[in-house]
Amino acid sequence: MAHLLSTSCSVKLSPSENISSKCWNTGSTNLPLSVALHTSKSSFQKLVYHGNNAQRSFSVRATTVPLNHETKPQSGSGSDENNRNVSGRKRVMVIGGDGYCGWATALHLSNKNYEVAIVDNLVRRLFDHQLGLDSLTPIASIQNRIRRWKLLTGKDIELHVGDICDFEFLAETFKSFEPDAVVHFGEQRSAPYSMIDRSRAVYTQHNNVIGTLNVLFAIKEFGEDCHLVKLGTMGEYGTPNIDIEEGYITITHNGRTDTLPYPKQASSFYHLSKVHDSHNIAFTCKAWGIRATDLNQGVVYGVRTDETAMHEELCNRFDYDAVFGTALNRFCVQAAVGHPLTVYGKGGQTRGYLDIRDTVQCVELAIASPATPGEFRVFNQFTEQFSVRDLAALVTKAGEKLGLNVETISVPNPRVEAEEHYYNAKHTKLIELGLKPHLLSDSLLDSVLSFAVQYKDRVDTKQIMPSVSWRKVGVKPQTLRT
Repeated sequence: MAHLLSTSCSVKLSPSENISSKCWNTGSTNLPLSVALHTSKSSFQKLVYHGNNAQRSFSVRATTVPLNHETKPQSGSGSDENNRNVSGRKRVMVIGGDGYCGWATALHLSNKNYEVAIVDNLVRRLFDHQLGLDSLTPIASIQNRIRRWKLLTGKDIELHVGDICDFEFLAETFKSFEPDAVVHFGEQRSAPYSMIDRSRAVYTQHNNVIGTLNVLFAIKEFGEDCHLVKLGTMGEYGTPNIDIEEGYITITHNGRTDTLPYPKQASSFYHLSKVHDSHNIAFTCKAWGIRATDLNQGVVYGVRTDETAMHEELCNRFDYDAVFGTALNRFCVQAAVGHPLTVYGKGGQTRGYLDIRDTVQCVELAIASPATPGEFRVFNQFTEQFSVRDLAALVTKAGEKLGLNVETISVPNPRVEAEEHYYNAKHTKLIELGLKPHLLSDSLLDSVLSFAVQYKDRVDTKQIMPSVSWRKVGVKPQTLRT
C-alpha cells in the first residue's frame, strides 16, 4: 500500500509549470486561499514516495486568509503594527485543530473570545482514507467548518495548512500569528496505528517528536513568553503497582531525598513518542526558560460540546474502529448494531476517562493560569477511572434502557499489557484550578449510546474487531482492509 502521508497537496511540476489554489481540493469552500510553493523534506514526503521518478517534487502549503478577507501585514512590510495584538485578546494557536480534541478546543476558545488560529496538515483525514475507515459522524471540510462558525457567531478562526515538521512553515506561521499560547494536539495519537508496521512506527515517532521539538524552537526564537500547553497521555506512566502522582514523585534512596520525574513505562511506539516529548519539553524549560504545561490526558469520550452542537457542519468525529476508536465508543457502536461487546482479554485494564467537554475546560484553565517562565508543570487530565469490564457493564445497562439486547464476549488481547493490575492515579491540580467535571452518569451514557443508534446505518462492521497485533507488528507496509 502506498504511504501517502501528506495532505500538503504533493505535486510534481516542471520548472515552467505554474500552480494555482485549485489543486487544494479539500471540500467545497468560498474561502480564498494563498498558496506558497516550496520544497520540503518533511516526514510525510519521506514516506510518500517510493518510486524512481526523477521529476522534481514540491509540497504546496496553503493558508487561508481570515474570513473577513482582511490580510494582516507581512513581516518587514513597514507596518507600524506588524501583526501585534491590538485587540487585547489572548491569541491561541491550536496545532492539530482539525482533529477530535483540537476542533472542540478551537471552537470553545473562540467562543470564549480568544483569537484562535488552527494549524493542521489534515493528515488525520488521510489516515481514514488509507485504512478504509470513517467517522461514525459525517465530517465537513475544515474550510466549511470555519466558514460555518463565522456565519453562526461572527467570529474568525484563522487556518494555516501545513506540516509542523517543516520548520520553515512553522516559523512563518509563528511570526504571522504571534501566539500568546500554543495548544499542541498535532500528533499521531493512536497506539494501534503506531504498531501496524515499521513505517508507521517510524512516522509516529518522527512526526510527534520532531514536530514538538520544532514547536519548542519556534517558541524560543519567535515567542519566548509564549505558553506551551501540550497534550500528553496518562499512558506514559503505564500501570505501576504504586500510586501515580502528577508528573513528579518524591523518593528517599540510601538516606537521601529528591523529587524526580515520575517513572515512565510506555506500552507502544506512540506512548514512547509522548515520553520523549515530555523529556524534551522539561529540558527546554530548564535550559531556555520556556513555560509549559503537560496535560497527561486520559481516554476522552463524547461527541458534543456547546459549540459543536450548534450546527451539523460543526459536528465532531466519532471514531469506533479498532485503530482510532476508544473502548467506550466501540462498545456503544457495537451495542447499537447488535454486535457483542468485545472485551480484550480479562478486561481488568483500568484507565482514566473524561468527557470532551472537560478536555476543552482543562485547556482553557491551563491557558488562563499559565506556567511561569522555566516551569514545566504536569497535570493528570481525567475525572474518573474505569476498567474495560466496568465500561462493558455500563453500556449493557444503558442498552437495556433503550431496548437493546447487549451481550459481552472476551476476545484475545492484541496488546501487550497487564490485564489485571493496581491503578490509582492522582488528578487534583485541575480541580484546584476550577475544573467542574462532567461525570459518566447514566444520562450521559444514554445520550452517547443514543447517538450511536442514530448513526448506526453508517457503521462498517468490518472495523469492529481488532486488526493490529503488538506481537505481529510488520516490517513491510500493511494494509488493514482489502
